[in-house]
Amino acid sequence: MKITTSSDWRDEMPFDVPVSASEVLPGEPTRCAGCGSDASLNPRTVMWAVKHRHPNNHAGFVRLYCSVHVPKPPARAPELSVTKKRERRPAARKADAVPERPKILCPDCYVEVPSHGTCGMCGQQVAG
Repeated sequence: MKITTSSDWRDEMPFDVPVSASEVLPGEPTRCAGCGSDASLNPRTVMWAVKHRHPNNHAGFVRLYCSVHVPKPPARAPELSVTKKRERRPAARKADAVPERPKILCPDCYVEVPSHGTCGMCGQQVAG
């Protein structure tokens, strides 16, 4: 069975970047994920939607936060300094491979005989 995902509104959101919830997901007032279930409802115009990464779903998941609990965007990775390129040396030649032994077939069964020379089907000794 092949599992596929459908396209929805979350695909357009960037990961770990707060976006106004009223622009992305308009609707009724809701609670902040950081405040807990006892908190009062807030209008979506003051809420922030953040798309988080998920280990099992490449599309991620979205949570709504108030301005107090909105997570900060991740810091950018530091710029890598330009280093001198190392010279490339040609790869060492590999030794020639040992040729395989020719395949020996049992004259009665027409199956390949193992290296010890005894047919696995009929038990006949076959000289190679």
